[in-house]
Amino acid sequence: MRLSRRAMLAGAGATLATGAWADAPLTSLRPRARVAFANPSERMIAAAGLSDKVGFVIADARTGNILDSVAPDRLHPPASVTKAVTAFYALRSLGAGYRFETRVFADGQIKNGILHGNLILAGGGDPNLQTDDLAALAADLKKSGLTEVRGDFLVWDKALVHLDVIDRTQLDHVGYNPSIGGLNLNFNRVHFEWKQQGADFITTLDARSENFRPAVTTAKVRIVDRAVPVFTYRAGQGVDEWTVARAALNAEGSRWLPVRNPALYAGEVFATFARSQGIVLKYPRKQEQAPQGNVLARFQSAPLPDMLRGMLRYSTNITAEAVGLSATQALTGQKRDLQASAQGMARWAQPWMGGAPFFADHSGLGDMSRLSAADMVAMLRADDVQRTLLPLLRTIPLVDAQGRTLPGPKAEIRAKTGTLNFVSALAGYLRRDDGRDLAFAFFAADMDARKAGKRSGEETPRGARGWNTQARRLQQQLLQHWAAA
Repeated sequence: MRLSRRAMLAGAGATLATGAWADAPLTSLRPRARVAFANPSERMIAAAGLSDKVGFVIADARTGNILDSVAPDRLHPPASVTKAVTAFYALRSLGAGYRFETRVFADGQIKNGILHGNLILAGGGDPNLQTDDLAALAADLKKSGLTEVRGDFLVWDKALVHLDVIDRTQLDHVGYNPSIGGLNLNFNRVHFEWKQQGADFITTLDARSENFRPAVTTAKVRIVDRAVPVFTYRAGQGVDEWTVARAALNAEGSRWLPVRNPALYAGEVFATFARSQGIVLKYPRKQEQAPQGNVLARFQSAPLPDMLRGMLRYSTNITAEAVGLSATQALTGQKRDLQASAQGMARWAQPWMGGAPFFADHSGLGDMSRLSAADMVAMLRADDVQRTLLPLLRTIPLVDAQGRTLPGPKAEIRAKTGTLNFVSALAGYLRRDDGRDLAFAFFAADMDARKAGKRSGEETPRGARGWNTQARRLQQQLLQHWAAA
């Protein structure tokens, strides 16, 4: 699969249809009373300086007997561990054969290769659509026999509800907090590159991929003389207008910036490739109503399990939100906003958990979500959940304090990580070398430090990197202890 690297909320949310899962396991899946398991876990937590910040459970995946736990019912932000719940939700709701589809419609008659009407690029919500895919779609359009378009070039993005951002508390310029809609491209990020030339900088913005670098005008960057903030954002008329502090730029460099007008962004890139095929299109405009006419070309995403495997490996937020919103739409027959969709997923998951989880989104990017380790382990233990998630989760190696993989197959661990500033999570399965299968969930958070970090306005606040490193090291210590015990 192609992928690029890298208080609760109140409000509306109708109950999702759950009749199809009436036989879902109930509270009996929550781990049973603790069984003595001599270990120094409390001492490890204290040594890591994370007392009162951690909740974890590890249980026999078959019997539910708890082997070790600390504050199992304490509620924490699950961060990207949420994506494991979303993956199960999407597969049960959409089916393993589901594929997102992007289509090109001809709204009008075609005579001698000339379209007397409008051409429409219609998104199906594909969160992983790439520049190379639009190049292939334009080539297929040429193969259809089309040579000229007399009408307008329109884009349609209403397959999913539009989100300006996933989490409004994040900084404007972080690429992992993009817009989401029915027509997405390159994880809704644009590549910003700069290079100093004399006293000035040359800047470029493009939708680059492995094979192409089409320039875009739906985003602009202006370099200004200031020290902070590093970036500012303003929504122009169909254009993302960024400024960047000159003092923050090295002699040359690059980064991905989020796109807030993804449909126009995708339309502009598609028009570039259509022109290379000899089909000249006007500048794209949005169309509100669902497209009609003949389909001239289409692109299908990878099957849903492959997409979710990539999502869990690389923790792509846009993928989680798109599949979560699509799953809700499939269950309810209606488009829901992110808050309602996430709350619906929480209600849907409750029979597997037994507790009362709260999700602010489908990706875990928002820190308002709350989940306990006991509830996560209860869900992981369910037979249908294990069969679904185990093939999708990535292998987590056991490593020493320097990050070096420990010799010997002492355990096989498949899990989903979760990381925010001052929040660290890990949940999944551990198979010991004696063949015993365990399910575990580890959550840690310092919400006071996180709130202070947000107020600082820094992408990585002071102390966050060290705190998260310490939490991950504690995870490793616990995993190694459980593997050997």
